[in-house]
Amino acid sequence: MTERSPRGNALLGHAAMLLFAALVSAAFSIGKRAAPLIDAGALTAARFVLAIVVVGVALMIFGIKPKRSDLSAPWRYLVLGGLMGAYFVFMFEALKTAEPVSTSAMFTLIPLMSAGFGWLLMRQRSTPTAMLALVIGAVGAVWVIFRADLDAVLGLKLGYGESIFFIGCASHALYAPMVRKLNRGEAVPVYTFLTIIGATLVVGLYAVRPIIETDWFALPGVVWFTLGYLAIFTTGITFALLQFAALHLPSGKVMAYGYLTPSFVALYEGLSGNGWPAPMVWVGVGLIMSAL
Repeated sequence: MTERSPRGNALLGHAAMLLFAALVSAAFSIGKRAAPLIDAGALTAARFVLAIVVVGVALMIFGIKPKRSDLSAPWRYLVLGGLMGAYFVFMFEALKTAEPVSTSAMFTLIPLMSAGFGWLLMRQRSTPTAMLALVIGAVGAVWVIFRADLDAVLGLKLGYGESIFFIGCASHALYAPMVRKLNRGEAVPVYTFLTIIGATLVVGLYAVRPIIETDWFALPGVVWFTLGYLAIFTTGITFALLQFAALHLPSGKVMAYGYLTPSFVALYEGLSGNGWPAPMVWVGVGLIMSAL
């Protein structure tokens, strides 16, 4: 079997991130329905536990086993898992008060932050054109986040949900370059599996009290549906997609696909009958799309 060319790997990386954007976007709409019904930490811990089962079974089916060298410096998986765990906890806490389109627009600030972290950690440089695109995308994101209200933009009147989600987005932005920096040649499926275990440990320690206090058998069906979707699609699959892309594309390009998120979310929300964004908000969505 011939080795895939660097260009072929890059194209697969772009395809992986396109699917990543579609799957992640649905989590905003689905998560909005479950967020008020369960503690954010308990929900995140449960999704990671389910993801361990899903990814672990997949590894067994395909005969993939971690090597002893994969387990060297296990602190790496705690760092990566902690960053991704923080993102999800803040995301679901934010969705209790913020709208899915607004939080997904905040998500589009990640590429600019990720490019900055990529430069600090890996000295990855973006071209002037790419930086211009990142700035345009950030302007569009701000316009959507503040719901096309110029007075709110000038006064920096962020809602509580958007404010705390910004911290989660910063964690997500740091995650992409850290994946590349901490990788020591581990296969993507194994790297993903060990990172999910790290995330489970970190979030489990953080949310031990709400996990114990949650009446799991009394949770409504929408919470269990959300957990299933998050565990399979936006934990197991998206972790693998993100880590594969991060190993073959610069951090800024990896996270640039987040620019598709508000458009996907607006589409999902509109089609599900939850209403379409106001016309002026679409101006910001257009700027975000032009950035991609």
